[in-house]
Amino acid sequence: MTTNWYKEPWAWLVFFLPFSAVVAGIATFIIANDDPDPLVVGDYYKKGKAINLEISKIKLAQKQGMKFSLTTKNNELVIRPTGIEKEFPLLHVAFYHPTQESKDITYTLTPDGDGAFRQHLETMLEGKWQITLLPFDKTWKIQNTIHLPQSSEIDIVPFPDKK
Repeated sequence: MTTNWYKEPWAWLVFFLPFSAVVAGIATFIIANDDPDPLVVGDYYKKGKAINLEISKIKLAQKQGMKFSLTTKNNELVIRPTGIEKEFPLLHVAFYHPTQESKDITYTLTPDGDGAFRQHLETMLEGKWQITLLPFDKTWKIQNTIHLPQSSEIDIVPFPDKK
């Protein structure tokens, strides 16, 4: 007694496995093209040259003794120069989220009467952040990784061996 192939359950199992792999591949392709990774650098040579320039700015900050302390309390960001007695007319402060570019925040701050730089935060920053401090003329640079929120002060100092 012979039956047609489409009446056999094993035939459908053999067809189902490759078909499901094709459907999963198409779904993966659609997801990958719908939300591309913004962290990939297109021109590695130019980025490498820029990294060398950034390292020289970090070394200059270390040579000049630049140090800052950062506190966050009651949705207020306070950055104080602690390493030097120099006054800065402007300070560029950037917070970069390690995985979500849309959460990156940049501030241009002026000092108050005490020499501290203050900024009211719309929402409290939480988690791991890359912070970058630059003066108005962008001659030096300090870059650190911090975890927020913290109840104590966070020291921000230049490390020339890190990017």
